Amino acid sequence: MRLNQNVSLLGKKVVLVPYTAEHVPRYHEWMKSEELQRLTASEPLTLEQEYAMQRSWREDADKCTFIVLDAAKWQAQPGTTEESCMVGDVNLFLTDLGDPSLGEIEVMIAEPSCRGKGFGTEAALMMMSYGVTKLGLTKFEAKIGQGNEPSIRMFQKLHFEQVAMSSVFQEVTLRLTMSEPERQWLLEQTSHVEEKPYRDGS
Repeated sequence: MRLNQNVSLLGKKVVLVPYTAEHVPRYHEWMKSEELQRLTASEPLTLEQEYAMQRSWREDADKCTFIVLDAAKWQAQPGTTEESCMVGDVNLFLTDLGDPSLGEIEVMIAEPSCRGKGFGTEAALMMMSYGVTKLGLTKFEAKIGQGNEPSIRMFQKLHFEQVAMSSVFQEVTLRLTMSEPERQWLLEQTSHVEEKPYRDGS
């Protein structure tokens, strides 16, 4: 999505930056993991296909993607590359043509050592806040594999409720509608987040 290609979001635990060509090699290495392929229902791609995917995600109006960086590592010393601080990604898909106020959210913390530290939770909150304030979203859905208990629990903590279960796709659909109290809660949870202009690698 072109809207977020010059935006970085600084949180307490994570920094969200646009997905650029610099990030593709590390992302490609992650997606060789059979566990991540299973959890994200993804097929392995060649490096060339991954670069093509990154370009299409940047151009597509219905996909908003940020790479998740470890904030402490990224801020520890000047000159640290983003690639060395990458821990995962967070996505919004605006694919329901009948309802432009609905976004499907996905969060992946790919680095095993970075799971269970609240990175995914903060990344999801930051992305939801961006979706509400910049993209006009009022509803979110998350589709998660039935066996991915940590992810299901995380979204339930973020006030999502289960609305469907597909035994064919073996996935659970959770949904959150942003009432005014939910919107205020979300904005309070992300009041510390700073938005800054982004330049590749800076």
